[in-house]
Amino acid sequence: QVQLVESGGGLVQPGGSLRLSCAASGSILSINAMGWHRQVPAKERELVAVQTTGGNTDYADSVKGRFTISRDNAKNTVYLQMNNLKPEDTAVYYCHAKLFTKQGLSVLFRDYWGQGTQITVSS
Repeated sequence: QVQLVESGGGLVQPGGSLRLSCAASGSILSINAMGWHRQVPAKERELVAVQTTGGNTDYADSVKGRFTISRDNAKNTVYLQMNNLKPEDTAVYYCHAKLFTKQGLSVLFRDYWGQGTQITVSS
């Protein structure tokens, strides 16, 4: 089994910064990509940022220039540095990983999600 454990959420004032971390553990053969999504009530979950193991990154237009994604491949960990936070960044943030896992004699390519961490940007 594979688990993603997030940390670093909380309450911050507009213009402030936060750093999220997400560590993947379990029966992992290799990770293709790790990233972050976010969701607010009554809206679909949206991509915030993603980074492939090869180093390619993609960001939502709304966070470009403010958020930076990075990974420690040796630790199967992804980070999201969030600067100049705005009230519209308020959401539950979910870590996401696309990876190869071994189950019995089978190698499977699967998506895994963290439990989510709340970020609230408010004065």
